[in-house]
Amino acid sequence: MKRPEVCILRADGINCDEETFHAFENAGAKCTMVHINQLRRGEERLPRYQILALPGGFSYGDDIHSGKILAVELTYFLKEQLTEFVNSGKLIIGICNGFQVLVRTGLLPYRQLGEIKTTLMDNSSGHFECRWVNLLIESSHCIFTRGMAGRVMSAQVANSGGKFYTSPVILQDIENKGQVVFRYAGDDGHPTLSYPSNPNGSINAIAGICDSTGRIMGLMPHPERCVNQTQHPNWRRLDSNVSQCCRDIFRNAVEYVREI
Repeated sequence: MKRPEVCILRADGINCDEETFHAFENAGAKCTMVHINQLRRGEERLPRYQILALPGGFSYGDDIHSGKILAVELTYFLKEQLTEFVNSGKLIIGICNGFQVLVRTGLLPYRQLGEIKTTLMDNSSGHFECRWVNLLIESSHCIFTRGMAGRVMSAQVANSGGKFYTSPVILQDIENKGQVVFRYAGDDGHPTLSYPSNPNGSINAIAGICDSTGRIMGLMPHPERCVNQTQHPNWRRLDSNVSQCCRDIFRNAVEYVREI
């Protein structure tokens, strides 16, 4: 069976590329580390891949704004390649800094390059948040979470600017269209606005969203850091269904590509 090819995009400051590489390889994909400069020089082209992964980290040191410089590179220098990739129905996942890049390109929530409709602001706590949190997986058309609605997963957050924010009109629209994929949840598994279960202060407890097709997804927590049960600090007591969720996100992507 052919292995779907994944472009793990790299740039200065990105530091979760190896974990993302491992997560997709573990799910059955064939991954290639591709530096943004290779795309700009024409040594690599996005359309030859089936999945684009934007890993976490601090691209370009988060100068100006988190994810902003990489978003500008993608939007202006690689616009044609990115548009071709998106229009061909391929998958994109952005994790943490990658999520910040996706909202600043305009790919989330509406696939409108250059039009920013949502943002990820500085955390309400005013400091870097690094801990394991609960996430409720919502019912949506997201490819990455097919068959996972209603499950609660555990994942690590590691950011200083993950507060999801948008206008009331846009918020209502993405809620109505089922584009909210993950919400921060308390110990009872229900969405919460309370700190520390909602580590960033995100409105409507939103931790991740997708576009209207379900093929582009971004989330702040790091599922790539727990694709094996023993990677969780409480793995001896953790329900196996909980630990499987992170792994299934990548498996769903790989299986979807194999189906089409």
